[in-house]
Amino acid sequence: MEQAVPCSIMSKREACILIVDDDRDVLSTANMVLKQHFSDVITLERPEGIPKLVKEGNVDVVLLDMNFSPGITTGWEGIHWLKEIRQLDPSVHVLMNTAYGDIKIAVRAMKHGAIDFIVKPWTREKLVASVKTTLDLKRSREKVSTLRAEKKVLHKDLEKGYTAFVAKSRAMKPIISTIEKVASTEAIVLILGENGTGKELIAREIHRKSKRKESQFVKVDLGAFPETLFESELFGHVKGAYTDAKESRPGRFEMASGGTLFLDEIGNLDVTMQAKLLTVLQSNIVTRIGSNTPTPVDVRIICATNKPIHQMVEEGKFRQDLLYRINTVEITLPLLKERMEDIPLLAFHFLDEFKTKYDKPGLRIGEEAIDKLCAYHWPGNIRELQHVIERTVIMCEQDILKPHDFLLQSRDKIGEADLHSGKIDDIEKAAIVRALNKGYKNMDKVAEEVGLSRSTLYRKMKKFGL
Repeated sequence: MEQAVPCSIMSKREACILIVDDDRDVLSTANMVLKQHFSDVITLERPEGIPKLVKEGNVDVVLLDMNFSPGITTGWEGIHWLKEIRQLDPSVHVLMNTAYGDIKIAVRAMKHGAIDFIVKPWTREKLVASVKTTLDLKRSREKVSTLRAEKKVLHKDLEKGYTAFVAKSRAMKPIISTIEKVASTEAIVLILGENGTGKELIAREIHRKSKRKESQFVKVDLGAFPETLFESELFGHVKGAYTDAKESRPGRFEMASGGTLFLDEIGNLDVTMQAKLLTVLQSNIVTRIGSNTPTPVDVRIICATNKPIHQMVEEGKFRQDLLYRINTVEITLPLLKERMEDIPLLAFHFLDEFKTKYDKPGLRIGEEAIDKLCAYHWPGNIRELQHVIERTVIMCEQDILKPHDFLLQSRDKIGEADLHSGKIDDIEKAAIVRALNKGYKNMDKVAEEVGLSRSTLYRKMKKFGL
């Protein structure tokens, strides 16, 4: 008859060990021995109860007998249930419990995914050592899996490339001061500002100056994935939790544990998702989808949004308790036009970045060109300046960049979508079309308008089908 007997918590290790054996004496002895070393020990006389327990997601190690039916000594029953466990949850590690005469079939079981086998009758020391070794292997593999997922995320992050934090203007001095004060603490920071004002750079600067600087900085763009993937991305999932969950995967909270988690575009979350996020922020515990096992996490949270989040609270679109939770310290970034002193500094910084990238080491920006950049109102903020400098470096044909080399897109009322898209071809085509529509009498004027040589203009027009 099946029985499930959770033991009292007297463990040295947080783990759930499932013992499956039709011999009550074996169950009783193994339970008594293992409960002194592990937080949860469950015993089953019949293997039919295995699927329910494994599906619940709490089992770490199964000590599995080879035979259950009277008179059956082939060991195939054990292999059958081993395969079943592997199918239900590959992260569960199985240790075969076998009689001496079944060693050959136990070795065969290892080819089907068993971690090891232990021969009956075993000593207490041997049983505990075997289960501990199996559990250690499971934990190590989980760590490797988390590190691989983390590496994948961080590699994508690094591929994007990020500029340095550059600021000296009067408008930025209070922000620099706040960063210095808050970086070394564990306070949650909320960064507010329009698109392109550098919210992520501020988050990275806080991390760089924090006690967690040697650990990972993990970014989550909360506006980049649908509601259906929210929990999976943030909290992780186990294999089979939903149709496309082909393998277990940690969420961003687990990946960022020990470091900083940057929740960008937090204003895009709907109220239901806000409630789930608040629960995790209050408890510092995540549970993967499809699992009942809670996982403690240790993360420094930084949030950002370009939305009027205080107004959203008044309108019932953002939870007030979540806002209180995430804005222990609040930083509001100015528009680029409000920190004009930083424009030359940023322009030179981006020039150094792109002349290296595009192998044009001799490039310089002339004083008149700097004056033109400083006179512009930069509706796209720092991101627009970055794109303008990159485009100019790509297109220039001389070492000194002059005013006409800089195509200030929004001056010609190019649409906001084009302005922020970052697609240089789209921006160039739109600028050429607008210049052509102005009705200049010769193409030299058109070329001067868009900052290209006449030959380059013709080449671009052919490329764009104009």
